Amino acid sequence: MKSLITARQDSTNPILAEAVKIMKIYARSTGTYINVYNSKGVSIPELLEESTTEKTICDFCMKYRNSTEGKSNLKINPCQKMHLNAIKESHRFGGSYTYMCDLGFLFWTSPIYKKEQFIGSLLASGYLGVDREETILHMQRFCGGMVSKAELMKKIEEYPRGDPVKVKALAKLLLVCAGFISTGDKFYHTVIDRRARQQINLSAKIEEIKNRYPADGPQPEYPIDREEKLIEALRSGDADLSREILNEILAVLLIIYPDQFKSVQYRASELAVLLLRTYIGQGLSSEIILETNYRYFETIQEATNIEELSDALYRIVDDMAAIIFTFQGIRHAAALKKAEHYLLENYARKISLREIAKIAGFSAPYFSTIFKEEMGENFSRYLNRLRVEKAGYLLVNTNYSLSKITRVCGFEDQSWFSKIFKIFTGISPGKYRNQGGVKR
Repeated sequence: MKSLITARQDSTNPILAEAVKIMKIYARSTGTYINVYNSKGVSIPELLEESTTEKTICDFCMKYRNSTEGKSNLKINPCQKMHLNAIKESHRFGGSYTYMCDLGFLFWTSPIYKKEQFIGSLLASGYLGVDREETILHMQRFCGGMVSKAELMKKIEEYPRGDPVKVKALAKLLLVCAGFISTGDKFYHTVIDRRARQQINLSAKIEEIKNRYPADGPQPEYPIDREEKLIEALRSGDADLSREILNEILAVLLIIYPDQFKSVQYRASELAVLLLRTYIGQGLSSEIILETNYRYFETIQEATNIEELSDALYRIVDDMAAIIFTFQGIRHAAALKKAEHYLLENYARKISLREIAKIAGFSAPYFSTIFKEEMGENFSRYLNRLRVEKAGYLLVNTNYSLSKITRVCGFEDQSWFSKIFKIFTGISPGKYRNQGGVKR
């Protein structure tokens, strides 16, 4: 009874209430069967009448499988542990998780969050993962012959064999719904998934290196030579090779310093210093380099575990490779790089097209044309977007007043600032600050 009360209370939670509404639309749009669970793995009552899943799949097990096992409580779901484990896996990886029950029905689930706190899961089904005849055999065994084969066939006739591509697409759509429903960082699902994949690759590299060094023999030393290779890869803008080399360096660090997080954190800071020096020679000013360094070092110092620490280093590598790669192959790379750096240093004041064109060494009309062609947006929009990004950071990370942010970010007045900010984010600066940067 306590869990049912909790579930009813959860259904009044605005996020879970929104989840119920969205999942009803998902079911009608996709022809699938759905459910919403709270953080304890209890189904939200409002969906019991709507959820065909509970009526045609799970209730079959609850009715017939329980009776054959000597249980009479039809509220007991014998597959509850399976569903809970799947929910835990989806939460662990921050993405969709697809699995199959003992009868052969496919399920997929995605987690929902409230400001990075796990509060529940979405669940969907509607396809078979095996041949229908195999499912019938399983169902006959579960019901102990109490239901005829013809009746069982009728019960599952609306469940087609799951096409892997379609099921994968439906699972991805469910994850999109979960991301829309969740509050807080709208990219939190992506962050968890990214970190999980990083740790999988890192663990594999650790095992690979350990296999090259027997436990009773000499252990690996810190690979100074790989640092040089990493710098070379970054300077060429090769993000894939850079991540691969970084993965190897981190793996060796974790082997050298097992269960010594502070030591790994210290060496990670040293590595970050080395990596960030690669910015020198790319035309960035010392002010921009210092600002970038501070942002990355802050992330590394605030890391509390290996996942967060390694993620910070991977992001340094990805960002640096992207910056360097951005201008490779662009016809007017040198001029545009010079213009971009000038904007980064002077966005806080009024900048005219003529002024920035002169910095790049072109006439205003010609500069305007090549800027839009090769940067993907016109000069005015680029500058406004840059100012909005800076303003967004200040709104979330400082106590500056709106008037001060207006001034330091180069907007003419607070009214114009609010108008431009809403164009790019969809919400006002005040609401953006109150929601911690959330765009809804």
